[in-house]
Amino acid sequence: MLFVVGLLGLLLVVGVLRDAFETIILPRRVSGVRFSKVFYVVSWKPWAAVARRMGSGDRRETLLSVYGPLSLLVLLILWGILLITGFALLLWAANFDVGLSAFGHLYVSGTSFTTLGIGDFTPHTDLARFVTVVEAATGFGFLAIVISYLPILYQSFSRREIVISMLDEWCGSPPSAGDLIRRVVQAGAVDDLRPLMARWEEWTAELLESHLSYQVLSYFRSQHENQSWLAALTAMMDVSTVWQAAKAEGKTWTARRMYAIGRHALGDLSQILRASPRFDGPDRLTEAEARSIHQDMAEAGAKVDFDLFWDRLKKLRKGYEPYASALSEELLMDLPPWSPVDGRKDNWETTAWEGSAPGESLR
Repeated sequence: MLFVVGLLGLLLVVGVLRDAFETIILPRRVSGVRFSKVFYVVSWKPWAAVARRMGSGDRRETLLSVYGPLSLLVLLILWGILLITGFALLLWAANFDVGLSAFGHLYVSGTSFTTLGIGDFTPHTDLARFVTVVEAATGFGFLAIVISYLPILYQSFSRREIVISMLDEWCGSPPSAGDLIRRVVQAGAVDDLRPLMARWEEWTAELLESHLSYQVLSYFRSQHENQSWLAALTAMMDVSTVWQAAKAEGKTWTARRMYAIGRHALGDLSQILRASPRFDGPDRLTEAEARSIHQDMAEAGAKVDFDLFWDRLKKLRKGYEPYASALSEELLMDLPPWSPVDGRKDNWETTAWEGSAPGESLR
C-alpha cells in the first residue's frame, strides 16, 4: 500500500515539474498530453461560451481580458497544490510520522514546500528527512522560477502591444489594408510601405516565438477593444497580399517575406490553440472593395489590370485567411475589415475625457 502511495506521489511530482519546465523554461513546442494544455482547454471553453452569449461590447471584452492573467495565476496555484499533494503522498509512504492524518501530511508538506520551517513536526525516518529536504529545495526553486517568469511574460506582451498601438496612426483601429493603402497614396508616401512591412516581419517573427513558447500570451487582450494581435497581423497580411497582387513597381520581395512569416505564424498558432482552419469561412473582401484598392494601387504606379489583380488576390488570401478565421473564432477576436468602417475614428482622435462631436475630425 505504501509503495503504491509513494509511486503515485512520485508520478504527481515528476509530472508537474515536467509540465512547469516545458511551459516556462523550455523555449519550444512540446507534443503529448500536458497538465497545462488540459487546463487551458477545460477552462477556456466555458469562459468563451459565456462571452459568446454576451454579444459584442465592453462587458464581453472586459470578461475576455481577465481570462489571460487570471488563468496564469490559477495555473501557478494549481501547480503548487499538486506539488504539495504529491510530496504529502511521498512523506506518507516514507513514514514521516505514523500518527499523522492525511491532512497532517498535507500540512507538513505545505510548510516544507513554502519553506516556512515551523518545526512542529519532525521526520522519523531517514527517507522522510530526505524527502523533506528535496521538497524544500523544490519549493524554493519553484518560487524563483515563477518570479523570473512573470517579468519575461509581460515584457513580451509589452513589446507586442507597442507595435500594435503604433499601427493606429497608419490605418486606424480596427486596422484595414484598404485604409492604409489609401492614406499612403494620398500622402504620396507609398515607399513607406516597404519599411513598414519589414518592421512587421520582425514583429511577426517575435510574436511566433513568444506565443509558441508561452501559450497564455495568445489570450492576453490589447488595451483597446478595437485592437488585437490577430487583427493587426491579419491586416498586415492583407497589405502584403495587395502589394504582391499588384506587383507595385515590380518590387515584391519585402511583401513576400511578410506574407511567408505571417502565414507561418497563423498556421502554427492555429495548431497549438487547436483551431482547425476554416476553409468555408465568410468572405471578408467584396469585389467592390477590391476595385477601390486596385484603383489606389494604380494611382501609386501599379500597371496590373483588375482581373489579374483580383485573381492573384484570391489565390494569396487562401493561404492565410482560413487560419486567421479559425483563430478569430477560437479566441473571439474580430478580424479586420478590408475597408474602414463608416464613421470610425482612429483611437488617437478621441479620448475618454473630451470625446468628439459627431462628424468632428482632428485631421
